[in-house]
Amino acid sequence: MPVTELLERNARECGKEVALVELNPTTEDTRKYSFKEFELVHQTSPRPYRRQITWQVFDEKANRVANMLLDRGISKGDRVAILMFNCLEWLPIYFGILKAGAIAVPFNFRYTANEIAYCADLADVSVLLFGPEFIDRISTNADAISGGRLLIYVGEGTCPEFAESYWNMVADYPSTSPNIKLTEEDLAAIYFSSGTTGFPKAILHPHRSLTQAAEMEAIHHETTKDDCFLCIPPLYHTGAKFHWMGSLWTCSKAVLLKGAKPEVILKAASDEKCSIVWLLVPWAQDILDALDSGALKLSDYDLSRWRLMHIGAQPVPPSLIRHWKDYFPNHQYDTNYGLSESTGPGCVHLGLANTHKVGAIGVPGYRWECKIVDEEGKTVADGEVGELCVKGPGVMLEYYHNPEATAETLRDGWLFTGDMAMKDEDGFYFLVDRKKDVIVSGGENIYPVEIENFLQEHPKIKDVAVIGLPDKRLGEITGAIIETLPGVNCTEEEIEKFCAQLPRYKRPKKIIFADVPRNATGKIEKPALRKRYGADKLVEQENRS
Repeated sequence: MPVTELLERNARECGKEVALVELNPTTEDTRKYSFKEFELVHQTSPRPYRRQITWQVFDEKANRVANMLLDRGISKGDRVAILMFNCLEWLPIYFGILKAGAIAVPFNFRYTANEIAYCADLADVSVLLFGPEFIDRISTNADAISGGRLLIYVGEGTCPEFAESYWNMVADYPSTSPNIKLTEEDLAAIYFSSGTTGFPKAILHPHRSLTQAAEMEAIHHETTKDDCFLCIPPLYHTGAKFHWMGSLWTCSKAVLLKGAKPEVILKAASDEKCSIVWLLVPWAQDILDALDSGALKLSDYDLSRWRLMHIGAQPVPPSLIRHWKDYFPNHQYDTNYGLSESTGPGCVHLGLANTHKVGAIGVPGYRWECKIVDEEGKTVADGEVGELCVKGPGVMLEYYHNPEATAETLRDGWLFTGDMAMKDEDGFYFLVDRKKDVIVSGGENIYPVEIENFLQEHPKIKDVAVIGLPDKRLGEITGAIIETLPGVNCTEEEIEKFCAQLPRYKRPKKIIFADVPRNATGKIEKPALRKRYGADKLVEQENRS
């Protein structure tokens, strides 16, 4: 079925129940407007601390968006982009685009003005809806970004001259369904690759992918109508969107939290009685650090409803989960592996019953198959490292306008992920590293994730990234960028002594104490680190020392 049918079902069967809550911990105005009241004052008042809408209102707002787009000439298959921070308008706009038969194109909110224009051109975008945070970026390159497109401003205050006001546009359109006939094979969304391996590629998915993600999420995490999902990561990303889809499948409440400080997360989980919380590794580590230091006390919060903590988007250090269990011994735990090309998380997942396998990314997800192959595409034996390939109903159709990359990535229905992995004798898959992140030093393959997981065990280390650095003799040497815990002193000698447990060829040859940059979805920005700590930078450092 098309994913829009799930929203319409929820509006019929549980229309008066809360679907979405938006929390704004940074706002100074904590008055709790109803959604209707907020619409009346949005242009003159600051955004309130808490807003909510029911499933019926959610569906009605999506219908208004769909009818507006259709009236403005958008046809089935046209591309409509969203450039907004998480807010209560985000998902109704997304589903309004789908209800119009158009293709939703979420943009990364970190895009520069040039990247916005590039992605709009790549995806053949006809309409761009954007929030107030992006006025300056769009205005600096308005001609290129506009390019004949309709620009719609979704925000408070005065609408920019180069755009039209969302609030004025949708107000007078009917809240009834536009009745555009859709099937699960109709095109639904274009997502962009994270850009960690170069300029983003446009990833095309049909409705089938989205519906599969919703059902799979509910099954993997045993989501029921009584659950409440706390969503913190950005909705433009497949990880956040498709974890939320479990709430769509089960008609359960979700909370969109704007902010990721430890006290903000715990307060939201406590106040809203959240039962499922998805954290990125840095946020989980920050919570543990705050608890360890005494800055936060669990006794100040009611977390009795919180049953599941799950992490994805990056390798998870086993030490972090062991430490988490010290504070939350009754929590279920899951980790999910996926790519935007596989409709986000879940093509491989650990599973709630498999905490004893912490360190693995898990087993094939619901309706998915996996295999590991060598350079010639042949399946390798258990215990051997190769490229992870996945196959299932959530695989993308193509890289839009990029047949060469599509042919390289999709082969006989299998998605070649570019990730190196191995499978153990119990059938669990372990992520070793990105294929292009493998360090080749003196002919030896070194997998950075293995060393990162090892270093995470050091009591003074908060975060770590391992990259290859140029070396005349060995080709590459291993460099470790280490971010220590706040207020903690650590020396190279301490790290070298700790690494004596590793085989000599795996020990970091260069140790750099610095912050570890991560993108909005928690992935280490290794291209930025390679650029920052290339050969010239290292030579400069040696000359200064």
